[in-house]
Amino acid sequence: MDWSDLVTDIAADALGDSASKRLPKAAQAARAAQADALPGEQPVALTACRGKDDWAKGALLVTTHRLLYLKEGRPGVPVPLTGITHVELKSTRLSGMVLKVVALSGAHRWEGLEEAEEFTEKLRSAIRAAVSASAPTEPAPPAGEGGELLDQLERLAALHDSGALDDAEFAAAKKRLLQL
Repeated sequence: MDWSDLVTDIAADALGDSASKRLPKAAQAARAAQADALPGEQPVALTACRGKDDWAKGALLVTTHRLLYLKEGRPGVPVPLTGITHVELKSTRLSGMVLKVVALSGAHRWEGLEEAEEFTEKLRSAIRAAVSASAPTEPAPPAGEGGELLDQLERLAALHDSGALDDAEFAAAKKRLLQL
């Protein structure tokens, strides 16, 4: 998927039957997401969903850097992938598939996800890739320098506990951090 495919995917998949009426607004939301894209950021996965208090559907977009909730007429709600500590997918009778995401920026909930299992797996893969890419390649400074090492270790532990990092990825990232 690239940015040029995003408008078509939002119109066809995320906005459903009334896509023809909403296409200009969906295209506007996609262009806004592309305009706000970070250097090197590319879309990874897209699904339709509703925000916790929304009746109409929007789109949930995973990029290589962020998770974005796009809703017509509203600015995107970005959640950096490296700040996500917990991802949970549940099925409920009332709300359908519900995705709960806990991040350093707060907790988020989206309901009625379409293709939820596939989307959630792509989200978890994108989180693992973002964390791996952001892990330092040079030795970490000694723990006495501002406590940054402790913060990074706590973040890695939270990602491991949430399932975003498996045991091998966690051990490798921790080893990189502890190398002097």
